[in-house]
Amino acid sequence: MPGLQLSRAFYVEAVRPLLDEAYPGLRYAAARLGPGSDVLGFDSGRSVDHDWGPRLELFLNADDVACYGEAISAVLAERLPKRFRGWPTNFEPSDGRVRVMTPTDGPVAHRVVVTNVRAWCDELLGFDARRGVTVLDWLATPGQRLAEVTGGVVFHDDIGELTSLRDRLQWYPDDVWRYVLACQWMRIGAEEAFVGRAAEAGDEVGSRVVAARLVREVMRQCLLLACRFPPYSKWLGTAFAGLPDIAGIAAACDEALVAASRTRRQAALCAAYEQVGEWQNRLGIAVPVDATRRQFFDRPYQVIDADRFAAALLARIDDPEVAALPPVGAVDQYVDSVAVLCQPSLARAVMTAIWRGDRR
Repeated sequence: MPGLQLSRAFYVEAVRPLLDEAYPGLRYAAARLGPGSDVLGFDSGRSVDHDWGPRLELFLNADDVACYGEAISAVLAERLPKRFRGWPTNFEPSDGRVRVMTPTDGPVAHRVVVTNVRAWCDELLGFDARRGVTVLDWLATPGQRLAEVTGGVVFHDDIGELTSLRDRLQWYPDDVWRYVLACQWMRIGAEEAFVGRAAEAGDEVGSRVVAARLVREVMRQCLLLACRFPPYSKWLGTAFAGLPDIAGIAAACDEALVAASRTRRQAALCAAYEQVGEWQNRLGIAVPVDATRRQFFDRPYQVIDADRFAAALLARIDDPEVAALPPVGAVDQYVDSVAVLCQPSLARAVMTAIWRGDRR
């Protein structure tokens, strides 16, 4: 059973009846959101070995969390079934970074998190999105985190705050979208000639590495064009493969990864670039750009000249705040460190430094 289905059934059959009995009239939202392969719909049999199982988040008003939060958690610990649909509802160790379903005969160390929307937002995103989302907020938040907020399922919401938050974060404003797309093209433009140049210099391994990097950039660009937040590396290929109508691009990417010569490698990448460029043209979000490969100046390397697509997008940005930004993109377009991207305060600090033009 996929984790989201299990969590929904767990809420409906086990958690909700206890809440209705012990706290009649309590207003709350129940959902399965945040970190976890199940939230993105990517869980499999392998996922059950950690942080997977009958679990969910309960969002109360802040005052109700203060009044009832600990008591609700205690009621659930004492009265939840020890197993649900064959899976233990107890997770050990109770204070561990990673927790595993473990049978118990005593109180259940459950994974029903009782919180409020603001506290949850602050921890996951690093800002209170209920009050609106600034350009800085959008760009300082990795796509993985935005996917964790907007993915998953809300099972119940009679407060409305969580649903409103998810609607607000569903996708970038148009000018921020254009800016992020433009910066993704620039990442391609910065290296597209190096596949040929590295091989010409006798560095076949280097040429393959650059080709693989460019495949990654193409995959991320496709997700952005499809209005999907790119997840982190473990799920990038899975998310890309789930996009509709990308068979041609996927085949070209596969060929670029296995091609035995620089000529075939470059040709495959250019086939992918051309299809991605045509996709952008069809969206009508910028002036159409000729999506055909060309020679890299007077050198014998085939490229798409990706910066042309970036320039077309940047020219359509009306928001002066976005137009004035340096061409670096969202934080996960130029930072690879897990230690930074998994800590909202660090990700925001990096983005704020760029935002202010701080060169220290």
